[in-house]
Amino acid sequence: MDDYNDSLIFNDTESYKPYSQRPETYIVPILFAFIFIIGVVGNGTLVAVFVRHKAMRNVPNTYILSLALADLLVIITCVPFTSIVYTLESWPWGDTVCRLSEAAKDVSIGVSVFTLTALSADRYFAIVDPLRKLHATGGSKRATRLTVATAIGIWLLAGAIATPAYIGSYLREFVVNPTKKFLVCYPYPVEWGESYARTMVLMKFLIYYSLPLAVIALFYVLMARHLVLSTQNVPGEMQGTQRQMRARRKVALTVLAFVVVFAACFLPTHVFMMWFYYCPTAQEDFNAWWSALRIVGFCFSFLNSCVNPIALYCTSGIFRKHFNRTSVGRESSIRLLNNGSSKL
Repeated sequence: MDDYNDSLIFNDTESYKPYSQRPETYIVPILFAFIFIIGVVGNGTLVAVFVRHKAMRNVPNTYILSLALADLLVIITCVPFTSIVYTLESWPWGDTVCRLSEAAKDVSIGVSVFTLTALSADRYFAIVDPLRKLHATGGSKRATRLTVATAIGIWLLAGAIATPAYIGSYLREFVVNPTKKFLVCYPYPVEWGESYARTMVLMKFLIYYSLPLAVIALFYVLMARHLVLSTQNVPGEMQGTQRQMRARRKVALTVLAFVVVFAACFLPTHVFMMWFYYCPTAQEDFNAWWSALRIVGFCFSFLNSCVNPIALYCTSGIFRKHFNRTSVGRESSIRLLNNGSSKL
């Protein structure tokens, strides 16, 4: 992984600590097992709910479905392999898995943040210009086609941006001493120069984090301004219109919850990467605090892939109802199978 930079550890062989003596060797795999189970169950159920219930098929839910698919992608293709990053001292999965896991991670992050931006734009237009037929409340075929095309375009864009990660990732060798060396899945080839790694870290910070969040923040500021002005200028709205506005605001709050979760989960890793690659004395200043931030950022970036269904469950009554029904139905099926097996 791109935040798995053991060069900062191997530069000082005297201070090198074997993995068996590190607490993260035992903590991180347990956390990753939790992320895998919750992520697969939560996102899998979310996808099943959207596929089975036509009432859930609207513009914002189409984007949320895309988010769930991106989360499943990174959970299935990355989590099982990268869970051993803090367990084994050398990457055991080979070059191909290294390339695929790095590319899949970047695709997932790209789809997530670009989809959140599209969702924020949709909520802005749904609230500020509710007569338009290109957002969720329109319900038209044109709106559906545009949403699907946008979602597909987001996946293609994320795939294109992730191409350098697939091409450049390789197994880099780090030497601790003449008799001990490790292989690390590393996305920045040394022969491409130090400036390439610095540029990619900066571009990821801008494209995958700061710029999309700035655009999202602008949409929500404009949205809040419109809501304040509308309550002052239109005190006598019809009851049906007020009900629609409340529903739109509720969806906007759900999207905002996703954005806050994304921003919180990816902030630590971006802070560490920018510091490590742009601070001239980073390797000399690396200490227990920066090591802890590095590990927290590593774990939180994957934790993001399992918390969206939880956030949706807490903020959406409709999803919560369908989720509970799906869970009850699954439990009933398991009980029937168990009862049938016991009678045989």
